[in-house]
Amino acid sequence: MTLIKSISGIRGTIGGKVGDNLTPLDAVKFASAYGTWLKNYSGKEKLTVVVGRDARISGPMIHNLVVNTLIGLGIDVIDLGLSTTPTVEVAVPLEKADGGIILTASHNPKQWNALKLLNEKGEFLNGVEGEKILVIAEEEAFDFSDVDNLGEITENDAYMDIHIDEVLNLPLVDVEAVKAAKFKVVVDGVNSSGGIIIPKLLELMGVEVVKLYCEPNGHFPHNPEPLKEHLTDISELVVKEKADLGVVVDPDVDRLAFICEDGEMFGEEYTLVACADYVLSKTPGNTVSNMSSSRALRDVTNKHNGTYEASAVGEVNVVDLMKKNNAIIGGEGNGGIIYPESHYGRDSLVGVALFLTHLANKKMTVSALRASYPQYYMSKNKIELTPQIDVDAILVAMTEKYKNEDITTIDGVKIDFANEWVHLRKSNTEPIIRIYTEAATQEQADKLAFRIIDEIKVIAGI
Repeated sequence: MTLIKSISGIRGTIGGKVGDNLTPLDAVKFASAYGTWLKNYSGKEKLTVVVGRDARISGPMIHNLVVNTLIGLGIDVIDLGLSTTPTVEVAVPLEKADGGIILTASHNPKQWNALKLLNEKGEFLNGVEGEKILVIAEEEAFDFSDVDNLGEITENDAYMDIHIDEVLNLPLVDVEAVKAAKFKVVVDGVNSSGGIIIPKLLELMGVEVVKLYCEPNGHFPHNPEPLKEHLTDISELVVKEKADLGVVVDPDVDRLAFICEDGEMFGEEYTLVACADYVLSKTPGNTVSNMSSSRALRDVTNKHNGTYEASAVGEVNVVDLMKKNNAIIGGEGNGGIIYPESHYGRDSLVGVALFLTHLANKKMTVSALRASYPQYYMSKNKIELTPQIDVDAILVAMTEKYKNEDITTIDGVKIDFANEWVHLRKSNTEPIIRIYTEAATQEQADKLAFRIIDEIKVIAGI
């Protein structure tokens, strides 16, 4: 059980002691800090904030606490109710709101929840602003409104449909081509809001949908992180249904993975690669992903005569570099597609629509499309942190050990070897060290990962 406070918000497990877990008091405290910061940041007398949540069991409780805290600060709330992270991001500028809060712990298991904080553009806050909120929360420097100046709630449950329409109207989304392809798709919505919005999007694109775990009751039927080991049910159902592909999203619908027609993973890393290949073929330009993402995006970008850049891990860092480099598509290798033509946030709806258009144009199977891209294999591992593990000392020691290699230290330590790489970093969202490796074969990627893990354990004395 733990509570993680970071510049991107607050995340923790439900229940337990105040300050150690995400309790009602902690939810109120951080909603108060965000609202107080927003008053200073905007400089406006009257503020509006958009709030939405995923289908977690704790969602309604946390939602009510957060909404009523904002009301107590004199802030008006546009309540989207059950929603998705990208839907809230789209709603903020459309409503001309001053900010937004998404209540979701993304890919974390059901006992977790979180407050994710947005600015007036519907984008995650930068580190400077996030730090200010942490200080306000720590000092409890809140000033609530008197009874004549309380905020008001406006409920609006139309935004999932508005979001779908916005995606279908993107110039590079060809609904007619997808309809003509007559795709059959299995959808795993992990019993959250993706189980509503993804099937609805697909049906409007003329796709035959087979639903798996699409009841938004918050009882996740498997670990909600869309990794191969968690997706055996959909892999089997895709084959059984003779479907063209499977679509998997996480609980807040900002991460996207595909299953090939033969039940094999398309590869979470290759979600962005395929979407970028399609976008770059129509609108040449630059791309960005984070340092833990596959080299395949760089290769595809080079093929289309664009420039690829790597950012520190974290959506706000990717977005910042995308803006600086005028990237036309970017994202994270965990299946997060950021397409500025829509908005600067990871969006599975955009990813699904672009991918199906690409597939319809290519007139090939999903497995054949996957085989057409550079073949890289990743190994994603982690070491649980204990109080006696000094992460910074480990990273310094690894940097020294491999000082003759190509090393990047803007976010943990990334060591680029000639034909493979390893990225070591402390997670922003969990008490772990992440160890990501990539190589030309799965065996080589795993071998590198195990070697590095053994070296870390020696350094840490564990």
